[in-house]
Amino acid sequence: MKNPLQTFGFQVLTSSKTGEPALPRLSRRGFIALSASLGSSCSMISSAKPDAGADDLATVDPASAPARTTANTTYRTPKVQGPVPRNPDLNLPSSGASSGITFSRVSVAQPYIAITFDDGPHPKNTPRLLDMLRERNIKATFYVIGRNVDLYPNVLRRTVSEGHEIGNHTYNHPILSKLGDSTVRDELTKCRDAVARAAGVKPRTLRPPYGALLQRQREWIHRELEYPTIMWSVDPLDWKRPGASVVTSRILSNTTPGAIVLAHDLHASTVDAMPATLDGLLRKGFKFVTVSQLLAMGSQTAPGQVASGQ
Repeated sequence: MKNPLQTFGFQVLTSSKTGEPALPRLSRRGFIALSASLGSSCSMISSAKPDAGADDLATVDPASAPARTTANTTYRTPKVQGPVPRNPDLNLPSSGASSGITFSRVSVAQPYIAITFDDGPHPKNTPRLLDMLRERNIKATFYVIGRNVDLYPNVLRRTVSEGHEIGNHTYNHPILSKLGDSTVRDELTKCRDAVARAAGVKPRTLRPPYGALLQRQREWIHRELEYPTIMWSVDPLDWKRPGASVVTSRILSNTTPGAIVLAHDLHASTVDAMPATLDGLLRKGFKFVTVSQLLAMGSQTAPGQVASGQ
């Protein structure tokens, strides 16, 4: 390969102005041009393959190549050492709720909150989450997808057996606001039947996928299937996977008494965030109840707002 210095010759090089012999120097203009030339030369070297018998390109030592690492998909949050704060034992009614159609939070006299998890059951994440909840005596509400229930009925049975509430999140997770009434009805009844087959219970409330449900749809669903539509007042945007610490910070910063907290046990990073999140909320004095228990405590205070991405 031709030396780039020869390419630029005396247009690039300038000599010392003193009478003493000196090594040639690059002018500023020549240095810029030479740098560009060397850059393209290195690029060509890195992509060139030597022809048979060629010896002008050295063989690259594999040990000197950049190390390539794969994603660590087996990471699990380390088990908390020592005692963790526990939710108090609560014997609260889960019926007699307000007659409202849509709820995003509930007006309560004490610091009760409901934490909800969408899109499960998941074969690995949900059992990990259940361990965390059991250790803290917390009962949550799981808005399950019917097809996942059919895939992992044992996970749902464990969820129910440990005292958590199940909500309807449709069978296939479609955008309900774009569907006709018969299709919406089919989505909800198929999910209800999947839950009943797996665990012998029926969902108490509905959470529409993506928060997308027309007011007209909410009214007939409430009238016909007796599902209030449950939205949320705290959304950490965990579906964007911002990282466990961000999820925790957003939930701790925005939760107030009567809040309905949205999260997804579909995502491992969300479950990773839960020990710090749950402990932080407990240390702030919040008490966890299911959605139905929260609804039974008060009246509707604000209509649910349609949200995207959940």
